[in-house]
Amino acid sequence: MERVKLMKIIVTGGFGFIGSNFINMLFEKIEGIEIVNVDKMTYAADPSNLDPGINIKSINADISALNGHEDIFSGADCIVNFAAESHVDRSIEDSSSFIESNVKGVHNLLEICRKLDMRFHQVSTDEVYGSLDPEGSDRFTEKTPYNPRNPYSATKASADFLVRAYFNTYGLKTTISNCSNNYGPNQHPEKLIPKSVISALNDVKIPIYGSGLQIRDWIHVSDHCEAIKLILDKGKAGETYLVGADGEKSNLSVVNCILEAMGKPTTLIEFVKDRPGHDERYSIDSSKIRKELGWCPAISFEQGLRSTIDHYINNRRKYERKQVVTK
Repeated sequence: MERVKLMKIIVTGGFGFIGSNFINMLFEKIEGIEIVNVDKMTYAADPSNLDPGINIKSINADISALNGHEDIFSGADCIVNFAAESHVDRSIEDSSSFIESNVKGVHNLLEICRKLDMRFHQVSTDEVYGSLDPEGSDRFTEKTPYNPRNPYSATKASADFLVRAYFNTYGLKTTISNCSNNYGPNQHPEKLIPKSVISALNDVKIPIYGSGLQIRDWIHVSDHCEAIKLILDKGKAGETYLVGADGEKSNLSVVNCILEAMGKPTTLIEFVKDRPGHDERYSIDSSKIRKELGWCPAISFEQGLRSTIDHYINNRRKYERKQVVTK
């Protein structure tokens, strides 16, 4: 076990997909760490995502309504913000909750950090940069202009700008990480990979938007969590770090990989009407965090996908129940 000085970290959204994997990783690697989880307990939150035996203090609270609750954060070293509304389809249907959580919530957290002189890390997305030419070789870097193209990515971009403003205006110790598409255990079955696995298990159709040729840059959630930990350990205040694993694959090819691994026919794929304003390609150049902080991904897509499929097969009832609840 890695031995570092005792730390107290506030994690927001720690019962969600990436947040729970981050907490699990911290307890495995850092002896004596204290974590307080602030979670709104939406449909995407699940306390069972934490490994057995992990004991944290958890507070049911909405980050968009934290005024007067600074005592929750007293004595902590930093806030790591995973809390966000994150499903693009839901943002297209109604963006109001995205404004509340992803913009107002981040503003509240920044104000608390300013008052208590705490560090703040914002977990963001590559979607803030917009869409790349599917036939091109360009990649997102930390200098790529923001060009969000749906309500979800627009709210995440707004939050990033607030974080930068608080660093420049108040000298707040902030960092931002913009990561590519995560996959792995604990992801809600509204997302492509778990949805495809659960659907294939039950021999029901797997919907694919448009042609399915939209390209995403995939990274295993464990590699993402390691990058965030490294940014907290070594990252420079005011900096942004892009995190990606060189995992460009089309949505269709990902589903085909899942079906092949599960021995299921491609006839389960059902092409449906494309999403409005669907971004065509994401691709991250993560050379900055690799060179400056020494991070590199450890899990290949093939290895990570196989273990991810096994996770959803072994826990299929849990995720089937979640599908029913959110339909």
